[in-house]
Amino acid sequence: MVLIKEVHTRREKKAFVKFPFSLYRDSPYWVPPIIKEELDTFNPKMNPAFNQAEARFFLAYRGKKLVGRVGAVINWTEVRDLGQPKIRFGWMDFEDDTEVSGALLAAVADWGSTYQMQYMEGPMGFTNLDKVGVLTEGFEEMGSMVTWYNYPYYADHLKTHGLKVEKQYIESRFSIKDIDPTFFKRVQTVIRKRYNLSPLNPATTAELLPRVDEMFELFNATYSRLSSFVPVSEQQKEYFKKKYISFVNPEYIKFIVDDQDRIIAFAMVMPSFARALQKAKGRLFPMGFYHLLQARKKSKDVLFYLIGIKPEYQKKGVTSIIFNEYYNVFKKRGVQMGYRTPELAENIHVQQIWKHFSPEVYKRRCTFRKDL
Repeated sequence: MVLIKEVHTRREKKAFVKFPFSLYRDSPYWVPPIIKEELDTFNPKMNPAFNQAEARFFLAYRGKKLVGRVGAVINWTEVRDLGQPKIRFGWMDFEDDTEVSGALLAAVADWGSTYQMQYMEGPMGFTNLDKVGVLTEGFEEMGSMVTWYNYPYYADHLKTHGLKVEKQYIESRFSIKDIDPTFFKRVQTVIRKRYNLSPLNPATTAELLPRVDEMFELFNATYSRLSSFVPVSEQQKEYFKKKYISFVNPEYIKFIVDDQDRIIAFAMVMPSFARALQKAKGRLFPMGFYHLLQARKKSKDVLFYLIGIKPEYQKKGVTSIIFNEYYNVFKKRGVQMGYRTPELAENIHVQQIWKHFSPEVYKRRCTFRKDL
């Protein structure tokens, strides 16, 4: 018999965060989070997502053994402003036992029903900047700090319990050394002159921070056309500054500005911290911080985390300026591989941006839905 217990105490929250450490202890592909940061994510006093969302977290036990976990989120901005009466579920991990996965999903559905939610969808986090999707291809590829890893049986469990695929995502990669920069160098010269544009390359975090709010405003404008998009709030901007900007080498954030110094495009690239996080084993001290700092400086793999272009400048070759700037930095730093984080398979416009890189799709993932 499986017992579901809602998380309330700090001890239970730690058990929730640490469960994947035991479930994936033999996996060479799972990338652990930093335990303290994960706990902060679930703390309403630390995470501004709780200003617009409610969440519940559940643990599954068989006897005294912890065998699964799941989080449930109702994002009220999504429900009220976008008219999407859904309950999100995420942070879902479980042993290969359909009774366990079924009990966890039932806990999510029961809580959603108390608020008259019409359907459930997941895995997904609080916002569009959080992790998303069940991995369905690429199980023998290294995970990352911005994606969930899972065993192959997860999707089968969700289908068994009547959930159906809702959104599909792809992840791709490309070799930096195989890129011919000739095209970008030529095109970016023309585009810069035609539209009076210039690259802006912050050299320090102090130079970067004053432009971050403007960057997120552009992010909201770029992705607002997607039906599932929830804008980033002012509080969340501050939160993501603290959570991610410190991990990013300032050289890896690029802005394109017009002749009035307004940002019309941006891109954010992060060093790959996967190996460093595996070495850290969930803790910054005594050695975790050192491993992360070394990866920040020396990683030869990078993640293309975010890219945004003002709508009126889309499809006008602006990305050639961005890619030219990145190529120069990557060449200087000896970067070898570029990885793209999950993108909606239906977002053809974004995929067209990368066509000159000959990207290889190496992972696929999706969210699942069930009517309540």
